Amino acid sequence: MSDEESNLFRTSIGDTRPLPDNGKTFFPPHLPWPDLRRNRTDTNPLPADALSDYIPQELTETGEEFFFQRPGVAPLTMKRLRRGHWGIQAELDLHGMTSDEARASLIEFLDECKQLGLRCVRIIHGKGLSSRNREPVLKLKTASWLMQRDEVLAFCQARPMDGGSGAVIVLLKVARR
Repeated sequence: MSDEESNLFRTSIGDTRPLPDNGKTFFPPHLPWPDLRRNRTDTNPLPADALSDYIPQELTETGEEFFFQRPGVAPLTMKRLRRGHWGIQAELDLHGMTSDEARASLIEFLDECKQLGLRCVRIIHGKGLSSRNREPVLKLKTASWLMQRDEVLAFCQARPMDGGSGAVIVLLKVARR
């Protein structure tokens, strides 16, 4: 610090005097940051691509369009996704796959999309017309799996021209470069 800066500082603080020295020094405790992702004693954590088949209650079929958006995703973003604001950059078709095959394909597809920096993709899960009870098994599982992936910001049912109730449009995080 120059003499001029030192004098300016002294004049700005005015008439002050130092606190008496009691010989004690106070250091705030150093607290570690919490590790919310996993328990530190866990020696065998789940792999990053382990996706549960659990279907949350909010995804059960109500006859209405279903959608998902992470906390912090603006309503305008969801509106734009529904209206097809972003062009579809890639597509995955899960027709005819078993649940395990579909899960593995979805994981591989999302990893590749993340690596390529894709923003908006379509996943075709089908309407379930060929399934045992004519129910869309992969539809609900796909939605559940997408909700478990951190790179998925939001998804919604595709517009009729993009697959309707047999597909979802997914908005992905783009990695900062």
